Amino acid sequence: MRSSLIVKHGGEEGGQGGGEAGCGAGWPDVRLASWLMCEKKMNVTKRVKFEKEANEDKGSTSQAMAKEDPQDITEIALTLAKDAITAAVKSVEEAENPVRNIDWITHGEFTEEKGCKQVEEFVSNWEYQSHWEHYTEFLRKEDVLHSFYYIYCVRWSIPTARRPIARITASVYFTIKVNKNKPPDTPIDVSYVFEGHSLVHRPGKIRFQEKWLRDIIEAKYVLIYPNIFQFNSSGVFQNILGDF
Repeated sequence: MRSSLIVKHGGEEGGQGGGEAGCGAGWPDVRLASWLMCEKKMNVTKRVKFEKEANEDKGSTSQAMAKEDPQDITEIALTLAKDAITAAVKSVEEAENPVRNIDWITHGEFTEEKGCKQVEEFVSNWEYQSHWEHYTEFLRKEDVLHSFYYIYCVRWSIPTARRPIARITASVYFTIKVNKNKPPDTPIDVSYVFEGHSLVHRPGKIRFQEKWLRDIIEAKYVLIYPNIFQFNSSGVFQNILGDF
């Protein structure tokens, strides 16, 4: 508790005890010196206490860090290293084998027929096995605000010797957007989605995976012929190729 300083004038008060000064007695100048000394001692005590608590907190943190399991630290380091290697390998692969694309025509060059040919040219660059067949057809034209949307469909199937015309297909829907207000030398805007999916793809942004078509075909076969595949769901595609 901070001590109070009371200075009184007159010699008659000088001989009284230190109850009023709180830290000594005597003349006013003596009381002042005693009070300052008490304040200094209290400040030193507070500083020592604060430094002690800080050192204790620091010691507790150091001990907690020292108690961390070295195995956990090793696992974290290995995970980070593995992720870095995977990213580096992917970057090298993409540099050596970039995602394929084509030179799309401009707004001024576009026609419905040219759009169909460009879609066909684009999907022909995809990497897939030889048993796949596909054809492209124009579906419709939509007038949406400031643009025309030309919708095309690429149908994929797996014909066999017994069934040259496959009954089940996997479709990829392309949309070519022709803006009414863009300059004629501006390239057309192209996007596409796979049947049954909502993810919109852009040419040259992601590598095509044949598995996407396989999944669509398998899902349709299982839906149409549930009894055939209920005990052999892992071999759906092999059965399709065998034309069960």
